[in-house]
Amino acid sequence: MIQLAYLSSTRSLLNVYEIAEILIKSRENNEKRGITGMLLYKDGNVLQILEGEEDPVRALFEKISNDPRHSGVLRLYEKSVEVRDFSEWTMGFHDLEAEGARYLEGFSEFLDPLFVISQLKPSTAARLLSLFKQGVR
Repeated sequence: MIQLAYLSSTRSLLNVYEIAEILIKSRENNEKRGITGMLLYKDGNVLQILEGEEDPVRALFEKISNDPRHSGVLRLYEKSVEVRDFSEWTMGFHDLEAEGARYLEGFSEFLDPLFVISQLKPSTAARLLSLFKQGVR
């Protein structure tokens, strides 16, 4: 298995309904592919971690990289893993701003809303994701 994290920007800001639609579809597709992970969203910036078998995860990342809704897709890291960090989540979620997002399945209040996602370094991303996982259990 592998774990892959990336950072990107959405071409336009997403409202809570657009995020909900993306999450519903992603969770369905990820469950079929055996992919788990989490997604953070703030001000049009996305930090996502994907984990699962190598081919499906890489195929999904390629699809995301070519998705016209994303720009500036940057792979933060990719590593082999024996155990999933987000095994119970087809896609855990946190919108670092939107109050309306609180009703979405997988939402967590773990992160401070003043967090600046665009200044995140790869090593910090891995640590943050691990802490996020621990904080929401």
